[in-house]
Amino acid sequence: MTRACETLQYSQRLPAVDRCAAHLPSVGGSRTVTGVTTISAVHGVLPPHRYPQARLTNLFARLCLPDSASRAVVSRFHSSARVGSRHLALAIERYDELDGFTAANDAFLSVAVDLGCEAALAALADAGLRPSDVDLIVSTTVTGIAVPSLDARIAARIGLRPDVKRIPIIGLGCLAGAAGVARLHDFLRGWPGSVAMLVSVELCSLTVQRQDPSAANMIASGLFGDGAAAVVAVGSEHIGATAGPQVVDSLSHLYADSERAMGWDVGSTGLKIVLGAEVPELVREHLADDVKNLLAPHGLEIGDIARWICHPGGPKVIEAIQSVLGLDEQDLAMTWRSLHEIGNLSSASVLHVFADTLTARPAAPGDWGVVMAMGPGFCAELVLLRW
Repeated sequence: MTRACETLQYSQRLPAVDRCAAHLPSVGGSRTVTGVTTISAVHGVLPPHRYPQARLTNLFARLCLPDSASRAVVSRFHSSARVGSRHLALAIERYDELDGFTAANDAFLSVAVDLGCEAALAALADAGLRPSDVDLIVSTTVTGIAVPSLDARIAARIGLRPDVKRIPIIGLGCLAGAAGVARLHDFLRGWPGSVAMLVSVELCSLTVQRQDPSAANMIASGLFGDGAAAVVAVGSEHIGATAGPQVVDSLSHLYADSERAMGWDVGSTGLKIVLGAEVPELVREHLADDVKNLLAPHGLEIGDIARWICHPGGPKVIEAIQSVLGLDEQDLAMTWRSLHEIGNLSSASVLHVFADTLTARPAAPGDWGVVMAMGPGFCAELVLLRW
């Protein structure tokens, strides 16, 4: 299989599948393995401190902007974000105390472990499993630094086994919720009797840069919120596997020459947002082909997908997704609702949309779904589901 040299693309290819077989590709060909991955539970949690957008705009303006002209601009940015309210890691009064990266990261460690444990235990309970059943835990965050990693701290707190396998992921940002689901599937195809769990914790409010009037900081401060989520998945040989959608395939696409589209600049004051205006255009240029490349090997087209579980990257990104895929706001109703109610939670956001979809828009047996998110790299991750 060839690829244009300017594009790095990894795609897992499967022919049409039934509900008890999958195929694992390898270089130069493929080999068949028995087994499917079932998503047993997806559970999102939020910190208790919730505030309307207008109050958060005032907080950001007071902490970060030097003059009234800048404050007028940020009010326009925040108003156009289509975010009604967001949750913060800390009570709003405590943000005046965060006088540097050390204080912010200390707060991150305390709150992130608590939220991660809450999400993990709730997801396990939803799946009818115990912490001692977990064979692999994958953690992801891009809003704080933790060594030992979050998965180690969560494992000790909730009672995972001492021999649990751990994979911490950092750097994927908004992409990591979808990518984490795909990586659980990769593991469970090789270990079909196992239980695997993904825990995402993002505390975006702790990264906001003081005295930074840049457009990227203004936009991010009106878009991103705080929260966590966990996914529990089981392999085909796990006894007592619960019902849920099954992972059929996944696709990853790393776009060339796009490193500055999204990410962090790491400096003495912490994590400074990089957010390029080209992100919606990258979606328009690449996403339709990515989706078709995911679906075509299964004889599917865009119209065959009953559930779109999309990361709420912001109004312009969501509108670009709708435009290139020929969808409308109803198709992405859960994504728009999540953006309005809690903002963009980076990697946890698509998992909140996933949980909302399972609860509020349950699919029928045999329905197809796609989970997708985009993030630093710049890249896309797509996961094909079947109920």
